[in-house]
Amino acid sequence: MSSASESITIDFDGTTVSGAYARPEDAGATLVVAHGAGSGFEHPFLVGFTDSLNAAGIATLRFNFAYREAGRSFPDRAPAAIAAWRAALAFARQRAADAGAPDEPVWASGKSFGGRMASMAVADGMEPAGLVYLGYPLHPPGRPENIRDAHLYGLTLPMLFVEGTRDPFISVELLESVVERIGPNASIEWIEGGTHDFAVAGNKRPADVIGASLAPAVAEYIRAQA
Repeated sequence: MSSASESITIDFDGTTVSGAYARPEDAGATLVVAHGAGSGFEHPFLVGFTDSLNAAGIATLRFNFAYREAGRSFPDRAPAAIAAWRAALAFARQRAADAGAPDEPVWASGKSFGGRMASMAVADGMEPAGLVYLGYPLHPPGRPENIRDAHLYGLTLPMLFVEGTRDPFISVELLESVVERIGPNASIEWIEGGTHDFAVAGNKRPADVIGASLAPAVAEYIRAQA
C-alpha cells in the first residue's frame, strides 16, 4: 500500500470492505476507483495510478467489492456491486466535506469490471461528477455480439474511456461507434498498442508504472470538466 494512503473500512448492508484513501493538501477533486474482476484494491496497477493522481492534486479512494473482501473469486452480481459503489462514493463525499470541501467533485472510476459496475450504478441513480473507465469490457473476448452497452446511452455525465488499441474486450471501431452514439459527453483516450492491462509490446514495465502512466490524461480530463 502507498505510504501516503490511509487504510479505511466502508460499511454497507451489513458488510464491511477495506480500502485506501489519500488526500493531497491541494486536492481539487476526488476519484473513487474500483478494482477489476480478478484483483483487489491493493493491486500495483491501481496503487501506481492513484499515487500519480495524488501527485497531480486529486484525492483518491480505492476499495474492495464484497466478494474480494470475503476471499471469493467470482465477482458480485450487479446489485451487490452497485451497493458497494454507492457506499464508497458516499464515504468519499463525507471525507471531502470533513476536509472543508463539501462541493468538491467526486468522480467514479474502475478497472474493467469495476468501471462497468460504476456505470451501472450511475444508470441506477448514483450521481458522481463523472466516470472514468480503465479498460471498459465492452464485450467478452472474441464475442462482439455480446455487447454491454445498452445502459450507457442514457448517461449524460462526462465519461472518459481509457482504452488500449489491442484490448480483446473491445474493438477500436466498435468502441468509437458506441462513444459517438453516447454523444459529446463521452471521450476516448487511446493507448496505442495497449492490451486490457495496458501493457505494450516491446515496452516492458511493472504494473504500478503502467497505472501511473494513465494518470496525467485522467487528471487533465477531470480538471477540464471543472
